[in-house]
Amino acid sequence: TSAYSSPAKSLGDPGITPLSPSHIVKDSDADDAVEQLFLVVVAIDFGTTSSGYAYSFTKEPECIHVMRRWEGGDPGVSNQKTPTTILLTPERKFHSFGYAARDFYHDLDPTESKHWLYFEKFKMKLHTTGNLTMETDLTAANGKKVKALEIFAYALQFFKEQALKELSDQGGSDFENTEVRWVITVPAIWKQPAKQFMRQAAYKAGMASPENPEQLIIALEPEAASIYCRKLRLHQMIDLSNRAPVNGYSPSDTIGTGFTQGKEHVRRNRQSRTFMVENVIGEIWSELEEGDRYIVVDSGGGTVDMTVHQIRLPEGHLKELYKATGGPYGSLGVDYEFEKLLCKIFGEDFIEQFKIKRPAAWVDLMIAFESRKRAAAPDRTNPLNITLPFSFIDYYKKFRGHSVEHALRKSNVDFVKWSSQGMLRMSPDAMNALFKPTIDQIVQHLSEVFDKPEVTNVKFLFLVGGFAESPLLQQAVQSAFGSRCRVIIPQDVGLTILKGAVLFGLDPAVIKVRRSPLTYGVGVLNRFVEGKHPAEKLLVKDGTRWCTDVFDKFISADQSVALGETVTRSYTPAKPSQLVIVINIYSSEQDSVGFITEPGVKKCGTLRLDLTGTDAAVPNRREIKTLMQFGDTEIKAMAVDVATSKSVKVGIDFLNY
Repeated sequence: TSAYSSPAKSLGDPGITPLSPSHIVKDSDADDAVEQLFLVVVAIDFGTTSSGYAYSFTKEPECIHVMRRWEGGDPGVSNQKTPTTILLTPERKFHSFGYAARDFYHDLDPTESKHWLYFEKFKMKLHTTGNLTMETDLTAANGKKVKALEIFAYALQFFKEQALKELSDQGGSDFENTEVRWVITVPAIWKQPAKQFMRQAAYKAGMASPENPEQLIIALEPEAASIYCRKLRLHQMIDLSNRAPVNGYSPSDTIGTGFTQGKEHVRRNRQSRTFMVENVIGEIWSELEEGDRYIVVDSGGGTVDMTVHQIRLPEGHLKELYKATGGPYGSLGVDYEFEKLLCKIFGEDFIEQFKIKRPAAWVDLMIAFESRKRAAAPDRTNPLNITLPFSFIDYYKKFRGHSVEHALRKSNVDFVKWSSQGMLRMSPDAMNALFKPTIDQIVQHLSEVFDKPEVTNVKFLFLVGGFAESPLLQQAVQSAFGSRCRVIIPQDVGLTILKGAVLFGLDPAVIKVRRSPLTYGVGVLNRFVEGKHPAEKLLVKDGTRWCTDVFDKFISADQSVALGETVTRSYTPAKPSQLVIVINIYSSEQDSVGFITEPGVKKCGTLRLDLTGTDAAVPNRREIKTLMQFGDTEIKAMAVDVATSKSVKVGIDFLNY
């Protein structure tokens, strides 16, 4: 049996039983909230490695402003976004975010820095934690733990304040939070608890509130990218099928890291960059016909996410054809391989110690690696040099009693040498080998998606996200899939999601059909049928034989759901005299679920309907209607007593059960 035994037996719980026949009512416009009028939409792309925001005034939706340039920045890294790093004081108060956090932490004396709490790449924790709750911890560079919810709320609050400040500076008067609709992007492959966690963190940061949830939209990253890709004009992208990838350094032709300002219409506006999105459907889009399919591959720092969309004309609405898939195949995998290489050369014991004892120098080393990582390309012939921080060389000598140079000579790691200028010199092959495991996983996963029957006849593959800037990844995707579809890369590929998220906030109705990631249903009692129902589920109440724990399905995993669609079922109290009705909502990743006690079935909501104080003139078979409405990334449930129209509502909750 599952973690909790049969609810009906243990609590003598007021059970319900289906009124036959069960019916579904599609009712999209009932109970639509009055559209609030926001002056501006601000989208936040909260990434694993880097983050940023962009905004657009609802009065001029064709202008998307990307946040002002940040102070700080690294050599060899274009910084329209800021690193997702956060620093707390020794008293655990917020200190700084991004480059500022990194530089301040780096400049602290080692005796002091070990008391400060520095976090980076922490977003992956939401993907990798199986049983995420409001209490989940994150570990800082110095090994101390802080509640993840606090860190995420601090980060979102930082963006909220930055954006409001920039808006106020631009408008010359103070901008209120109530005038903003916020959009936060999350990977589509995240499980529901992680998506809900992001919403809770945003409430804590004061962006919206449980009373006013419409002010915040949680958007899925590849969907946002898809919306933006529809607007592309031919000069705003690179069609890999027509050319060889280069590494962005040839003056005539830019791709990869060396993107110049695309030929987009760009206005300098107090340091922020404004992109004009022409209010037309892009040329590439005009080649797509009703029913055409395309894949968006969003490759970022932590995860790679894939979505298959189909076009529905005339408005060009999007329909999701195959549920979002992907995995932790982001560019962090390359950093991880580099770390394994260092362990192989210098010893795992030393690297572990060095990270703890000299955390700021370790961050430095990874920054140096980052800029070389961006210089890797398929046809590169000259070696890549990585500067080792002085404290690395110094600490190694103390730790081992011999020099870094000696370790390299002794380590028999081919392709990595010590240069006379005190650098690690990697051959291009050695660098490419660090990319290989991650890129292989992406290609492997994409092949599996291409083999699905729903994914035949794909016309385009849009490669977006920060990792899509890598010429090695571009070449791998092009050579694996170029014969099956056209591989397209938007010009400012790292900002694609951000701009798409703004467009989504301006018009959330553009995505019309999604696939449900889970199967949902409620726990009910059915009349017990000998031979059909297992004996241990038998419950006899007032002479009636019931089968307990039955899972009554509302919607199956991977079923299409239109946005705002409502599924309705009718139930009746198992005992006519019941005065309280409790309806428990369950979810599962499995398609076919018979009982709520099966493995993998999780409780994710409870509706309590109090029937006291209602007139005696109630029909003997009282009808309780239960509705589930499938919204953007949230799901709402409601129960109504038809005789008295008493109702109760609940949001599906994956964190607190």
